[in-house]
Amino acid sequence: MNNILHLKYALEIAKTHSISKAAENLYMGQPNLSRAIKELEDSIGAVIFERSAKGIIVTEDGEKFLQYARRILAQVDEMESVFRDAKHKKQKFSVSVPRASYISKGFTEFAKHIDAELPAEITYRETNSMRTVTNVLQDEYNLGIVRYQRAFEPQYSAMFEEKGIVSQTITEFTYLLAVSVNSPLAGLNTVTEADLAGYIEITHPDPYVPSVPVPDIRKAEIAEYTDKRIYIFERASQFDLLGEIPDTFMWVSPLPENICRMHGIVQRRCDVNPKVYKDVLIHKKGYVLSPLDNLFITEVCNAKRDIVDAFK
Repeated sequence: MNNILHLKYALEIAKTHSISKAAENLYMGQPNLSRAIKELEDSIGAVIFERSAKGIIVTEDGEKFLQYARRILAQVDEMESVFRDAKHKKQKFSVSVPRASYISKGFTEFAKHIDAELPAEITYRETNSMRTVTNVLQDEYNLGIVRYQRAFEPQYSAMFEEKGIVSQTITEFTYLLAVSVNSPLAGLNTVTEADLAGYIEITHPDPYVPSVPVPDIRKAEIAEYTDKRIYIFERASQFDLLGEIPDTFMWVSPLPENICRMHGIVQRRCDVNPKVYKDVLIHKKGYVLSPLDNLFITEVCNAKRDIVDAFK
């Protein structure tokens, strides 16, 4: 085979079904294009195109050849992109995570290491477990952190195996009760279900577990001791409501003390909600962690040690 250009020539002819139109699109003379295709066919020992009353048609051998040509050109484009990015030393990182203050703190520490002198493309998205898994599988994000009840571990482990996902536990924890410093609950030594009955729960349930019906998940996640809830998915707004409205409460993974002070929140252990949750790092099987990936994981684990482990 002569060179990559000949593959591009063949694909352009297949797309336009015309030697003359392909030559025009390629900014070359028609005789030169015809000669290049003849050389290509001679080199592979097969006829790629035939002329017909309707124009140029692709032969059976030609269809097979064009499939290989497309793959080869895609790999060439990928290779050029890799080395182009390496030449410019572009810093690329992407992660999809649950709404968790210790993870946000880890990301902030990670971001301090981004080199301001180099191009950077950094993406951090807070979302639910289902979207995180989808983001990683579709290559939109290289890393993900998934949160689920430990009781649902068999379902998640089976899905990870089926989808070709590598997983690693970051931490396990039980939720803390978070309320306004002005809430009557803040002064109780022990909080019971009866105490919570008159309060509004601020929550963002993510009703998704592989192979489990949504009603069953909601039953497992949503308690019956209150019938008043505000569903809100933006974390800062959750904290604003929690700090400003004394008759609200929220179940949270351990919060940094500066966040509590900023929003006028107190957090405490509470036996009302004994469920154990897991935060699990995921990526596709075969993906090689980059230096930025490893730096992010290190900072998240440091934040986990300082914030989450302090309540164990």
